[in-house]
This record gives sequence, C-alpha cells and structure tokens, in this order.
Amino acid sequence: MKRPMLILGLDGFEPSIAECLLAKGGMPNLRALSAASARYRLDHGEAKRTGLAWEHFALGREPSAYGRHAAVHFDPATYLVNQEGTSSKPFLADLAKQVLVFDAPYFDLGAAPNCTGLVSWGAHDAGVTPHCNPAGLTEEITSKFGPYPATKYIYGFVWPNKRKARNMATALVEAVEQRSAIGHWLCTERLPGWDVAVIVVSEFHSAVEALWHGYDPDHPLHDHRSSKPARAGIIGVYEAFDRMLGVYRRSIPEADMIAFSMHGMGPNESDVPTMLLLPELMYRASVGTALFEPREDWRGALLPTLERKESWNRAVKSCLQHQREDDGTGLPLDWMPATAYRRYWPTMEAFALPSYYDGRIRINLKGRERDGLVSATDYGAKLDEICALLEECRDPRTNQPVVRHITRPVAADPLKAGPTESDLVVVWRGAPLAFQHHRYGLIGPAPYRRTGGHTGDSGIAYFSTPQLPRGDFGTASAFDVAPTLVDLLGQPQLPHLSGRSLLQAECAAAV
Repeated sequence: MKRPMLILGLDGFEPSIAECLLAKGGMPNLRALSAASARYRLDHGEAKRTGLAWEHFALGREPSAYGRHAAVHFDPATYLVNQEGTSSKPFLADLAKQVLVFDAPYFDLGAAPNCTGLVSWGAHDAGVTPHCNPAGLTEEITSKFGPYPATKYIYGFVWPNKRKARNMATALVEAVEQRSAIGHWLCTERLPGWDVAVIVVSEFHSAVEALWHGYDPDHPLHDHRSSKPARAGIIGVYEAFDRMLGVYRRSIPEADMIAFSMHGMGPNESDVPTMLLLPELMYRASVGTALFEPREDWRGALLPTLERKESWNRAVKSCLQHQREDDGTGLPLDWMPATAYRRYWPTMEAFALPSYYDGRIRINLKGRERDGLVSATDYGAKLDEICALLEECRDPRTNQPVVRHITRPVAADPLKAGPTESDLVVVWRGAPLAFQHHRYGLIGPAPYRRTGGHTGDSGIAYFSTPQLPRGDFGTASAFDVAPTLVDLLGQPQLPHLSGRSLLQAECAAAV
C-alpha cells in the first residue's frame, strides 16, 4: 500500500533567503527535511514570465500545451482587456486517489470530484473564486479559526509607511500560523482518509513583493524608514513556515512529504516600466504628445517617493492628462495605468498591453485586430522599428539601456496569435523608473510600486520519500514535479502532462 503524500506548495519562496537563514543556524525543520530529501533546483524557464506558476502546477502543463501565455486576455474585436481565472481541470482529478486541497491557487475543486477542501481562502493570485467541498466548510473554518488575518496585505503596498510595513509583517506571520493550524486540523481531524494532501503557503509571495527592499541591501529603497520592519516581516514568514513544517513532520510522520516552489523571487523590475513607461512611450511615438506628466516633486528625481498615506495607483493615474473619472470599463484591470491608454489603441499602430511582469506589445494588425492598421507585409518592419525605439531608451539613474532583451513569440504566424499572446515581449534591465529618449524626451520618473517580483532564479523541490535517494541532484524542470508525483503515487502516467518523472529518471540513472 502506498504511503500518503503531503505536498506543501511554497508560493513565492526564494531559496536564497532560506539558505541564508540556514547558514545562520535557523530553520531547523527545513534543515531536517532537506537532509531527508532528494533535492532539486527547479527551472521554470520562460514560463515564469507568464505569472501563472500555480496554474502550471495545477494542470501539470506548460503554457504552449494549453494556449495560455499571460494572465491578461486581450479581445481584438473590442480592444478590451481582462484578467481571467483558470478554466481547466487539475491533473490530480485524473488520479484514483482521494485528495485534500487547502488554498492551492488556480485549483478548481468543482472540476475534481475526488478532491475535498477549500480554495481562495488567503491565496496570493488565487485564480479561482472562493469555493469548498463539502459545502459549508469555509464557514466552519471561519467559525473555528476566524477570518484570514492578512486580507488587506495579500497585495500590500506599504513601503512608503513604516507603520504599515510593521503591521503587514505582523499580519503575514499570523496568517502563516493560522494556515498551519487549519491545514493540520483538515488533515488530522476534519477530512482524514486522504491519499494526497496539498497545502499551499502564499505568504512568501505577499511578503517578497511588498517587503523585498528591507531584505535586499542593494535595493534602492533599502535605506527607507520602512526597511527594518520589512526585513523582519520576510524573515518572520520564513521562520513561521519552519514552525509549521515541524508540526506537520512530527504529527503526520507516516506521510511522504514534498515541498516545492516553481521559481525564485527577487527585486521588482517590471511595475513602473511595464505598467506606465512603455504605454507612454508607445503613445508618444504614435500621437506625438505626452499623456503622462510627472508631478513636480518627482521631476528630476532619480528615486521619486510617495508620502506615507499615498496610493501608488491614484498618485500615478492623477498624472495622466485628459483622463476623466468615467474612462474606465469597470473591469478589474482599470487600476493599472496602462489601461488609461486603451481608448487610443484602435488608432495606434502598436500599443502596450497591461501586464504584471514583462512589457507586452501588440501590433494593431490588419486581419487580426478589428481596426488593424499594419499590414501583414509590413509586420516584420514594424517589429524592427519598435525594437529600435526601445533599444534607444536609457535609464537616467544608471545611464544603461532599459532593455535586457526582446522576443518575438508569434512572428512565425502573427495572424494566429491568441488572446494572451503579444507580438513583442520586453525584458527590462534592472528597474528603470524613467526612460530617456532622444526624440521623445524624458518619460517619467515615477516611484516604485512593488519592491519585489518574479526575478529570482530557480525554485526548489524537496522529495522526502523512500522511493528517491537522499541528496542534491542538480536542476530539473519545474514541469517535472507533476509527473513525478503521479509516479510516486503509483498511478499510470498521464499523457497530457508536460515534463518527465524524476523517479523514472533516477531509476534509469541507477541502472
């Protein structure tokens, strides 16, 4: 009989933070798990840039396998943009196992009759609406444990305010402790009899994105007054998780334990250039005038700041000229400055789509967009022109080019580009807060929004199971996790999964 399997998803876990704490004698339970595990660095590849890591795990599929390349959907018939949740069945639904799920992002319990639990409880980018199985479980948890204590900090914006940074740090640590208690209760009392339990810890994600400047000594905001509580918050979340790990290892010793993160985290290099500067550059190149005019206290500043109680969204959008209060579509993405340019897109040859990560540019292509302006024969030349424009931009703070590299993901057949695809994907160099261009002048500056982001290197996986030898086995694909779990559970391999089973790979290597 196969042993039960406890899977801990580490959403936004940056391995270097844990390694630093381990080197200082901290995180004893992670140290013990590591010593008992087959360890792999996980390479998420270009798929990391989609921001859909937990959908990739939930489905066990890479973006090209199911046709979703970004969280933002663009409709070429209406020029509307929207952010959609998952609409596909989790791979665990195809296993002959009873599965318990607690707060796994992008996991549709309704599509998985063999799964119990609840989702969208305190997840960062849940990707699904809140729902549970059995009915009433969410209310039962709230009655027993209280509501999620860090709701307003899931997407916290706190760096301008020391007090808010301290409050966020406290709330996130409390949230890990509550998550630990609920997950333990579900596993051992409320929903026993599971073959597989999946519990995802999302507080790493929330902490790193909002508090990174406190941890990273090289971050431009590291000397800000909020830095000390920000650092304490990140470390506090990792230490709280270590306590959670100890409770689970002691109380459910009969289970194989798998803990993993799909990729690492690091400084934010995308918010200002992607959400504001790129849309403004494309607008100026098309219209010839400026829509964004920075306020006086930002002009000439290499590191513009905000007052303690200011909102980044409101502060930046107040600098967009000629915008009316009713310009929005009422869609969730209307907060993002990039959407302020949407009404001009039908008259522009190319425009920047709203995005959370890399810059994404869509060509207004004849035969694809409703009001297409660029013919298929001119498509390649237009891409060349935009790439040259971008490569001419420099960061006034560093005097370096703002672009690290640009890809053309649909160039082979642009007319078939789907609603989550773009014609150019721009990866930024560092974190430019302004662009300097010889024709279009200074674009920006604007302050940081998130200080941390998805710029880390590898994720990590710990497989504590008798079926895999202990030790460090180098790098594997993040898409290898799902087929490895299927093998470890003794189930027939699912042909639609991306990646390969590490169990089979290690067995082959041992022969």
